[in-house]
Amino acid sequence: MNSVYAFVVGPLAWFAWGVFILGSAYRLVSMYQLAKAKDGSSLHYMSFKYGFRSIMAWLNPTGTLGWQRNPWTAMVTFVFHICLVIVPIFLLGHVVLWDQFFGISWPTLPDTVADIMSILVVVCCIYFGARRFLQKDVAYLTTAKDWIALAVPSLVFLTGVMAYHEIGDAKVMLILHILCGELMLISIPFTRLSHAVFGLFTRAYMGSEFGGVRRCKDW
Repeated sequence: MNSVYAFVVGPLAWFAWGVFILGSAYRLVSMYQLAKAKDGSSLHYMSFKYGFRSIMAWLNPTGTLGWQRNPWTAMVTFVFHICLVIVPIFLLGHVVLWDQFFGISWPTLPDTVADIMSILVVVCCIYFGARRFLQKDVAYLTTAKDWIALAVPSLVFLTGVMAYHEIGDAKVMLILHILCGELMLISIPFTRLSHAVFGLFTRAYMGSEFGGVRRCKDW
């Protein structure tokens, strides 16, 4: 089991990060080339002013009509994404690995806070899953790709919570957690999780088009 652990935190982790970085770079370049080929004029009206305005509006839980019409979904969405970003960066176990491999470290979250935030991510995923089943308009638009995009982060945090609370075999659960995290890294450039990479660019593009061309707000 120790050799398996060494493999998943060593060579497999390097592979996952390599796929994530190179895959994301490839997708960004290919999307730029596609936009340039299909609608080159769109690149000329990209505006920092309108793009930034749009991003800030969508980062406000009450800043858009969509958030205002669905306040519960807006709240869950913001809690989910905040915890999804903060926990992996500031979790003590993750920072220890960065220190071990690269000799760099930074302040960490208290274990209890990180545990609560991880549980919140799992609860949010349950909410999103129930919404895809029970809300007819959402269910109609849901595909297998949506379920994959929901299942991957769910498994990452669920296995993390189980490993922390020593539910099941602690070493096995830790290895499963690491494997799920690496699966998420590999999945980001090539699944609906790619909005982690494209989200700001997409919002800036839409804000530029609506503000600079249509002269109206996009929220």
